[in-house]
Amino acid sequence: MLTAHELFGFMSPALAGEILATAHEVDKPLYRATLAAVAEKNRVRPIFLERQPRAQRHPAMLAALSKPALEAAAGNLLRIWLVKKQSPMLIQFLDTLEIPHKEGVVEDLPPSMDDAKLNTAVDGLLAKFPPEVVAVYLLAFNDMNEANWPNLKTMLETDPRLQLGQH
Repeated sequence: MLTAHELFGFMSPALAGEILATAHEVDKPLYRATLAAVAEKNRVRPIFLERQPRAQRHPAMLAALSKPALEAAAGNLLRIWLVKKQSPMLIQFLDTLEIPHKEGVVEDLPPSMDDAKLNTAVDGLLAKFPPEVVAVYLLAFNDMNEANWPNLKTMLETDPRLQLGQH
C-alpha cells in the first residue's frame, strides 16, 4: 500500500496543491512546519521559500513531499486535509460501516470489516465524492490506521475506480 509521501507522488498536482493550500488556510503552524521541513531537506533557509510566490513555492514543496524523508510532514498534511476539508466523506464512510466516531475521527477500529458493508460504504463514497479524493482517503485510512483490513487492501489494489493516476 502507499505511504503518505507516495500518495503525494501519485495524486494529481491539483489535488496535492489543494491539500497544501488547505494547510495554509486552516493550520498555519502545520504549514510553517512543513515549509521548514522542505527547506531543511532542500538545504535552504525557510525564508528562501517564504519569499517565493505561492505559485512557485507550492510545486517545489509538493515535489519534496513525495520523498521518503518527508513522510511525517506528508502524513500530517493528509490528516489535516481529511479532517478539516473532507469530514463529510469521513463521516459518511464511518456511519455506513457503523463505526463510532467524533466528526470523522475514530478512537478504535474493528480488527476486520464485513465485505458487504465495506462494498456499500465505498460505493456510497464513489457516488457522492470525486474518485481521486475517495482513493486518497481510503489509501490513507488503510495506511495510517493500525487496523489494516485485508478486504480493503484487496479493493484498493484491484478496483479501477480507486487507482490514482486514472482520474
